[in-house]
Amino acid sequence: MSHSKIETSNNFKTPIFAILVLGIIFAAGLFIVGFDQGHIFSLVYGEQAFTDLYIHELTHDMRHAAGFPCH
Repeated sequence: MSHSKIETSNNFKTPIFAILVLGIIFAAGLFIVGFDQGHIFSLVYGEQAFTDLYIHELTHDMRHAAGFPCH
């Protein structure tokens, strides 16, 4: 009885740049969902964005499901 051993090598490495980009996207998403109180839109709308809270209202239920208190 002969046994054959098949070896495979995987030389694929994840680029550091890709990990960095995904980390930045994750951090931005975490800020938007968990902590934004009008900061993102204040760049365009000014002080009115802190009153309207568009992103806060858009992510309100997701914020509570993730455990972030908001009111």
